[in-house]
Amino acid sequence: RAVRARGVPGPPPPAALLSSPADSPWSVEDILTEDDEQDRVPLQKLKLLGESEELRGLLLNPHLRQLLLTIDQAEDKSSLMKKYMQEPLFVEFADCCLRIVEPPEKENVLPE
Repeated sequence: RAVRARGVPGPPPPAALLSSPADSPWSVEDILTEDDEQDRVPLQKLKLLGESEELRGLLLNPHLRQLLLTIDQAEDKSSLMKKYMQEPLFVEFADCCLRIVEPPEKENVLPE
């Protein structure tokens, strides 16, 4: 356990949340199927999201922030995501995230 000043226990370090100690009932690996594993984004690429000025600019929009909060709090995230993919603002946000974690390959470029 992490310990803050004055001996007050703090939250566990991030690595501890992802590890799977023997007394833990499940781990991330237990709930991910092989298909899910293909969709997993490496932590290094997720960190790039926090460094993106374009993404930060989009997140200044209160409407987008409300959409994201609604998804986060929803029971049925999947159907809500489908609905929001019809919202141009949400699509712009999703596309921005994808460009960051999966930069488009250069197409129609002839090798020199």
